[in-house]
Amino acid sequence: MAGAANGGAELFYERMTGALSRAGQDVLPVIRREEGRSARLAAMGLTPVQFRFGGRLDFLTRPGIRRALQDFKPDIAMAWMSRAAAHLPRGPWINIGRLGGYYDLKYFRSCRYLVGNTRGIVDYITGTGFPPKRTAYLPNFVADFAGEAPSSRAEFGVPEGAPLLLGLGRLHEVKGFDTLIQAMARLPDVYCVIAGEGPERPALEKLVAELRLGERVKLLGWRRDTGALLKAADVFVSSSRHEPLGNMVLEAFSAATPVLAARAEGPSEVIRDGEDGVLVPVDDADTLASTARLLLGDSGLRAKLAAAGRTRFEHEFAEAAVAATWLEFFAGVTR
Repeated sequence: MAGAANGGAELFYERMTGALSRAGQDVLPVIRREEGRSARLAAMGLTPVQFRFGGRLDFLTRPGIRRALQDFKPDIAMAWMSRAAAHLPRGPWINIGRLGGYYDLKYFRSCRYLVGNTRGIVDYITGTGFPPKRTAYLPNFVADFAGEAPSSRAEFGVPEGAPLLLGLGRLHEVKGFDTLIQAMARLPDVYCVIAGEGPERPALEKLVAELRLGERVKLLGWRRDTGALLKAADVFVSSSRHEPLGNMVLEAFSAATPVLAARAEGPSEVIRDGEDGVLVPVDDADTLASTARLLLGDSGLRAKLAAAGRTRFEHEFAEAAVAATWLEFFAGVTR
């Protein structure tokens, strides 16, 4: 895995390698140099190997990976997204490319099998002409937040009992936080906290100031207490313009927090509209606001959505269920 950030794909890599190890598999994590990730993997009992994963002038990573794999003697080598796939050598092992988005398949030429974490991504792969028999849908899992205690609203300047919306994710244009903030201008008695960091922070801070929402919209920066934040919120809002999956939706399911999401690719696939979440058009602040108002005013509907989302988590997106699906696939390709 060549990612250096701590986004959803990178953090799921850590969770999945740990889950496979706990399921009895011998796992060798091969990662881009990142001491925090290396320490977290080591805490799981794993021994990561680290390389630079650079560009064309990086003449050390690929042969280094080959040597590491030759020493480890795996049955399977999985490339976690494009950059890792571009550095993955062929060998006596089976190469599998894992896609968490709609990537150019030219980077996955060394891979015998390709898997996606949504069915939409799998359809994209086969739509390029890649053989369907060599593709699979392998879902993500997220942490179980059932036992998390909620964050203190006072920490964010949110009065107890006030309606609270939560946004999670990198502060990037594709996440649509500007639409969420614009919706907040139509919800005068509602508070909103957004946990994340990124290049859009100055623009979002300016928008908050222009709309005079500084008392009710808080940009928290990066947080690691996702479960506690979800437990504190009345509704989780995914406002993304583009979202291949949206781990945050799965995390809201886990925390039994009602979900309101824009109809980006991943949320549209995962959410059963009106059953375990509510979908609204992308970039539509008016509809986002009116739907949030409806949810905040109907505790029974929120409870129904929360319970259905929690059931989906337990059956489809919990560690045990997902690890079993992955292991079944691995067994099939190594027969």
